Amino acid sequence: MTLRLQIWAANRARSCLAAAGITALSSAIPIQADACTRVLYETGSGNYLTGRNMDWSDMKAQMDLWVFPSGMQRNGGVGKGSTTWTSKYGSVIISIYDSVTSDGVNEAGLAGNMLYLAESDFGNAKNRGKPLISVGAWLQYMLDNYATVAEAVKAMHSDPLTVIPATAPNGAPALAHLSLSDPSGDSAILEFIDGKLNIHHGRQYQVMTNSPVYDQQLAINSYWNLIGGEHFLPGTISAPDRYVRASYALKTSPKFKDKRDAVASIFSQMRWVSTPLGMSDPNKPNIAPTLWRSVTDHESKRYYFDSVINPVVLWVDLDKLDLSQSGKVLTLNLNAPNDAGGEISGKLKPAVPFKFIAP
Repeated sequence: MTLRLQIWAANRARSCLAAAGITALSSAIPIQADACTRVLYETGSGNYLTGRNMDWSDMKAQMDLWVFPSGMQRNGGVGKGSTTWTSKYGSVIISIYDSVTSDGVNEAGLAGNMLYLAESDFGNAKNRGKPLISVGAWLQYMLDNYATVAEAVKAMHSDPLTVIPATAPNGAPALAHLSLSDPSGDSAILEFIDGKLNIHHGRQYQVMTNSPVYDQQLAINSYWNLIGGEHFLPGTISAPDRYVRASYALKTSPKFKDKRDAVASIFSQMRWVSTPLGMSDPNKPNIAPTLWRSVTDHESKRYYFDSVINPVVLWVDLDKLDLSQSGKVLTLNLNAPNDAGGEISGKLKPAVPFKFIAP
């Protein structure tokens, strides 16, 4: 065996061992009932689109679109000790079970996405001694109070709140981490691990899925960046594998200048990491299909919704809404079979705001 061949064989062996280790780690992570993917995409015009998949095991879960004006009096929703605030910015959000703000964008163009994280540990509320907020209100608090990612991160650095978890109506634990993105392309991932808030802040944090914790997601993806993806990518529906595929799709997708092409690109990327409806495996009973996708156009302040149950794309132009203090709370049920595609701000109806989930 020549020296060159020996070196190749040694490197190949190390690569195989590393791959085995990464595969073992990925396979050890359970496929959760509540899984999602988020991607921040830069267009050829230097603008940004945030795409998100909602994967959820309950196909009958109530999903509604809501419009919240600025000036709303809010509280953390968990009784005594709850934090209070007045919303500075109006927002358009998607709720689940009329108790959790799961996704949305505010009038300043700040977008937020709540994704499941089994490892979440918000800490002991009594020991932390900080104002309380329901996990269902955590994202809404961000959209109500901050215009940019940097502003939100600065406010959160002191870890000022204790997030209170709960159980969703389908029995799944409401454990989550958050992503934030804004028109500048800035990004942040916020997650509570061992009772401490960890923040990953920077434009490089473009992709997010679920377990493991974000540091480990980055480490797994670093390995696959060395391997490349043209000939081989991990193909399961587990969170680490979806992270790798979403990252590869993002870095290899063109940066389209045309707005229509750019929106089509991010939607196609999100569909590539979707989980088919009705997929089942007796060895993995908690598979969650993709129920919907959202895309936020930060520059145009346009919020898209793509239903899997009702295969149409809806969107709301925030500029067509009254998000001032004199505006009304509006809503639209997204499970209705007669949802028509296109801009739907005129179809929203006045409603009473939902109450955030509580233990």
